[in-house]
Amino acid sequence: MLDVRRLQVLRAVVTSGTVTAAAAHLGYTPSAVSQQVAALEKQAGTELLERVGRGVRPTPAGLLLTEHAALISSAVAQAESALADLRAGRIGTLSVRYFATAGSTLVAPALARLRAEHPGVRVDLELADPHDPFQEVARGRADLAVVVQARGRAGDGSRLVHLLDDPYAAVLPLGHPLADREVIDLHELAGEQWVGSEPPGPCLEPVIDSCAAAGFSPDFVIRSEDYATAQGFVAAGLGVGLMPRLGLRGRHPGVVVRPVRNPEPIRVISAVARETALDQPALRLLLSALRDAAATDPPTGPAAH
Repeated sequence: MLDVRRLQVLRAVVTSGTVTAAAAHLGYTPSAVSQQVAALEKQAGTELLERVGRGVRPTPAGLLLTEHAALISSAVAQAESALADLRAGRIGTLSVRYFATAGSTLVAPALARLRAEHPGVRVDLELADPHDPFQEVARGRADLAVVVQARGRAGDGSRLVHLLDDPYAAVLPLGHPLADREVIDLHELAGEQWVGSEPPGPCLEPVIDSCAAAGFSPDFVIRSEDYATAQGFVAAGLGVGLMPRLGLRGRHPGVVVRPVRNPEPIRVISAVARETALDQPALRLLLSALRDAAATDPPTGPAAH
């Protein structure tokens, strides 16, 4: 295998025309340059230079290797430049996972800021696995995920960053006896039939736990994992529900939304990132942008319709 350093010594000799000039350029002694060229000729199995007067010129083999040395030098320079860009966050790829209701409210404005400040960074964006949103980060398949934090779950080798608390509100059909109340005590919904809007997991846990604290278990007669569809079932009079405020940005005209208390269910929305990826400037910027999006666009309060 040809020695890359010796190839660059050969290139210096060919471009400068003499061993002495090449030595001065490289900071070597002429003897050291001659030894490097001789060793390269041994590796190549042929002469690379021939004397012409007081200087030297490349043989066909020497010219061939000099051209390749120039390509190697250019490739190394490009690699160093790309590495500098990557370290500065100007290029690279980030793998990001998110859940649906966080997409438009948190992820979209954060990515817009990332694109504006680091346009060379590509983002691989996908919906997270709703049953275990931490797994792709924990297994190294994603750099960051926006998740609903489950009880006692932080993720090995990951850092959890709180974004916002997303409270649940009661969703009632128009004309419901509690529709005129400004706030509803959760136990008042104990005898109702319920429309479920959450899949099993961290989004359903606050509902089940809060109802248990209020002394009952919700009677789910219909289940839907889509907030718009669940609101349609409520509007049709098929039951009541508890839905998070982020999921109620698109309000069905046939429902009323009221805050609940004693207790108020809340889901905790966080960003989880791999510790080893946090040295990337682009990832740190994305985390900052997510926090800013959460702070400037909190969940809206309930309205009458």
